[in-house]
Amino acid sequence: MAGAIIENMSTKKLVIVGVILLLFQAFAFMVGGLIAPSPATAVHYLATKCVDTVKKPQQTKWFMPWGPNQCDNIQSFDEAMAKGIEANNIVFAVHIPLPNKEMSPWFQFMLFILQFDIAFKMYNQIADGALVHIDVGLAYRDDMNSEWTEMAHSLEQRKLSCNFTATKTHENEGRHYECDLLPFMEVGSVAHKYYLLNIRLPVNERKKINVGIAEIRDIRLVGIHQNGGFTKVWFAMKTVLTPSILIIMIWYWRRITLMSRPPVLLEKVILALGISMTFINIPVEWFSVSFNWTWMLLFGDIRQGIFYSMLLSFWIIFCGEHLMDQTERNRFSIYWKQVGPIVFGSFCLFIFDMCERGVQLKNPFYSIWASDIGTELAMAFIIVAGICACLYFLFLCFMVFQVFRNISGKRMSLPAMSKARQLHYEGLIFRFKFLMLVTLACAALTVIFFIISQVNEGHWHRGEHMVQVNSAFFTGIYGMWNLYVFAIMFLYAPSHKHYGDEQSSIQCITGDAGVNSCEDIQPTTTITHVDGPTEIYKMIGQEAQE
Repeated sequence: MAGAIIENMSTKKLVIVGVILLLFQAFAFMVGGLIAPSPATAVHYLATKCVDTVKKPQQTKWFMPWGPNQCDNIQSFDEAMAKGIEANNIVFAVHIPLPNKEMSPWFQFMLFILQFDIAFKMYNQIADGALVHIDVGLAYRDDMNSEWTEMAHSLEQRKLSCNFTATKTHENEGRHYECDLLPFMEVGSVAHKYYLLNIRLPVNERKKINVGIAEIRDIRLVGIHQNGGFTKVWFAMKTVLTPSILIIMIWYWRRITLMSRPPVLLEKVILALGISMTFINIPVEWFSVSFNWTWMLLFGDIRQGIFYSMLLSFWIIFCGEHLMDQTERNRFSIYWKQVGPIVFGSFCLFIFDMCERGVQLKNPFYSIWASDIGTELAMAFIIVAGICACLYFLFLCFMVFQVFRNISGKRMSLPAMSKARQLHYEGLIFRFKFLMLVTLACAALTVIFFIISQVNEGHWHRGEHMVQVNSAFFTGIYGMWNLYVFAIMFLYAPSHKHYGDEQSSIQCITGDAGVNSCEDIQPTTTITHVDGPTEIYKMIGQEAQE
């Protein structure tokens, strides 16, 4: 059997391949660091206090904070009291984006965080567990002269979490509470140029609606959206990488099918890894630029979850197949204890995502972070996911250590071999160990990327400071996944030399006297049914069985 490319290709060619892949990896980091802007941008908005003079409007009226159709507005609630304007007649209006700007489909999503400016009054303080009832509507239009079209409307509740740092005395009246930012809205596409938010805080003392929330003086919003320049770079990377992985995957499986034996589990899992990489690569996001597909965020999460599951499972099976003997390996059922928790964790991530982004397809103002129980569950989920990711990496390190220990045990028999055979096996072992170390490095960066992504998403919804991640990290990790999958399929593809032959490998060395000595270095074994992609694979299986 000819074996895989990783063991049949000359060292010089392997070094050239490695250098090329390393250059592409450096290029992936440089694309994000030198070309792409930061992944996301935060824009601050201050709501304008408009006055609704119509008591019972026959149709929905939208209030513009500025422009030719600007609403009648007031500067403060003191002015409203002086004019006899009730709280129910005040509408907080926010136009998205700021004046003289336009939104773009390249922004991909909009996420908004809410903050109240609340003044302290001795006779009107924030009650414990105070809830703010919000009547909010979202509208859109594509030019400055057309009418607004309603996109969503909802009655929401947000719990206030405020702290007054000064002493609660008459002298400190008018000073503001320090309040936590609150999750407000998330839209999965930016298909229109202009958006308008109208926010009301209805008061009903009999029903205890918006009672005990002190004096809200202003409403501020923080809008977060993906940078258009980063989106273009990201789409371009997907467009370039998709055919490269697809071509190498087809080439790899064609070589597998040309072999006289059926494919083993490891070869099938490598194919599945290539399919999952192709699935996440396909740049369907291009359609989101032309179509209002609000489900693209959810679909992107599902694709990434499938790839995570396949990648983590592949590493477990890749190490496990180099640990087990021939009677146990090549059976997927052996790995249910390791792969089962990965699948279960991915399913839990899917359920968590559906509970938020699935509901947001109908109501963009819904957030699982809006309630205490939801926030605690979400935070616990993120913490547990991070801990599990770290434990997985430690377990993978342990499996790699076991593989190295098995190889070291086999290596003890090398001194008894001839010089030619020693050199042959030393080269194979070094190549395999180097690949395992690269796998560990890839796994470490993947775990770090996963944890930072989860923490950042949690901080976005909670309005806390984010971990600053440069675009180079995103493009570099994405490029690393593609290069790793490409390298695995290339190196573990059957060599083109002697397809189906059982010829022995011949290696020649030059002795001290300058005489060439050639020797058959095909491994001698009494176990003739040990099949696999590489000699290391067969050697470890043989050793374990013996």
